[in-house]
Amino acid sequence: MSKKNEFVELIAEGYSSKGESITLGAAMLGDETLTGSLVNIPLKTINRHGLISGATGTGKTKTLQVFAENLSEKGIPVLLMDLKGDLSGLAKPSPGHPKIDERHEKIGIPFNANDFPVEILTISEQDGTRLRATVSEFGPVLLSRILGLSEVQEGILAILFQYCDDKDLGLLDLKDLKKVLQFATQEGKSEIESTYGRISTASTGSILRKIVALEQQGADLFFGERSFDVKDLCRLSDDGRGMISVLRLTDIQDKPQMFSTFMLQLLAEIYGSFPELGDSDRPELVLFIDEAHVVFENASKSLLDQLESIVKLIRSKGIGVYFVTQNPKDIPSDVLSQLGLKIQHALRAFTAKDRKAIKLAAENYPDSEYYETSKVLTELGIGEALVSALNEKGVPTPLVKTMLRAPMSRMDILSSKELKEQIASSEIASRYNEHIDSESAYELLNEKIKTAKKEVEEEKKAVTKSKKSGRTTINPIIKVVTSATFIRGVFGILNKAFKK
Repeated sequence: MSKKNEFVELIAEGYSSKGESITLGAAMLGDETLTGSLVNIPLKTINRHGLISGATGTGKTKTLQVFAENLSEKGIPVLLMDLKGDLSGLAKPSPGHPKIDERHEKIGIPFNANDFPVEILTISEQDGTRLRATVSEFGPVLLSRILGLSEVQEGILAILFQYCDDKDLGLLDLKDLKKVLQFATQEGKSEIESTYGRISTASTGSILRKIVALEQQGADLFFGERSFDVKDLCRLSDDGRGMISVLRLTDIQDKPQMFSTFMLQLLAEIYGSFPELGDSDRPELVLFIDEAHVVFENASKSLLDQLESIVKLIRSKGIGVYFVTQNPKDIPSDVLSQLGLKIQHALRAFTAKDRKAIKLAAENYPDSEYYETSKVLTELGIGEALVSALNEKGVPTPLVKTMLRAPMSRMDILSSKELKEQIASSEIASRYNEHIDSESAYELLNEKIKTAKKEVEEEKKAVTKSKKSGRTTINPIIKVVTSATFIRGVFGILNKAFKK
């Protein structure tokens, strides 16, 4: 048997699936695309997480688009973090092109242009269905991780959360939290210390400064009501396709703390809300985090630990998490080891550092007698990638160079008019975009302080009135006594004079 036939059999065996699967493309040997040797990924293993990496301009975003489209067609909802603003085109069908037809002819599958059900989301000032969460939903532990608090500061935050629970003070937005911190060291100092212990003014001041720094990155738009129900990410369209939720993040690329805050809260909320499914046959939801290095580069160690922990545990809830970045080294090794599917586009070797990075990247993939991995990584064309996955039994599949299929939807963004129309068609936007400012800690503590001040003023007035009332009673007596004494004195003098 020839080497080519051996390879075709290897791919057929490694990428066949008894259950449902999605097709990424066709296998390549050298520069030849092996028509019909399809690279299929079982739905059963998609919740094992994954990585899409490669240099700028090699086709990562289009691969992400293909992946999302195929999942949607299988009735699996998808959430895309769109940091570059180039994924809204999923809502419109591809106009087609002769090169696309040529590519699909080589792969051996027909090309069908199609649009997909899309929900445009936002956590910033951009238009879209607004995602929010309350401070209480974060809780003191998660919020401490995000703010990078010390152990002492974390303890103080926990005390203040407990105080708010005990006193029914809702912590909804950041102004609530700031008010509680100020109250704890000013008007409410004695009350809180008598029950919960002493709270350092220096520590609350430090926490306040970190909250203000988070606000300056736009977090005040994210914290508050109405809280987004993560189950709304799992909606299906009328024809049974999974909703593709596109979160617009183009204006927070330079606000990494805000992005990390949102990501961690979202994963924690999903983990806490979804039921345990064990080893299910298909995922409930798949998340794609584009420009993933933004999350990891700027996260504190405690935040990374929390993120790594959730990534390890969340797959049992039927959730797949996929990181999209330029180089596998952007992902912490503990997270990288959890990723079952790896799609590696070309890497560029311009410097000695680049060549070293390529050698390290090659070590993340299974050995292959058909490819010199480190060399292939620099030779991949646009829309080609090395793929390594898990089969239905969880066993790594053979490494395969793949000619990836083209997106069925538009490979470009929506126009401003189209974007507005898409947002206007949302079934949930009106519910989540309604501005709500419920009575919470900020208002209740202000009222408490106002009442306390009023009581103090009334006490002062009462004391003043009492003093004035006392002087009114005493003065006439003094006058009477004084007058009587004076008269007696006069009579005494006169009496003495008459006696003489």
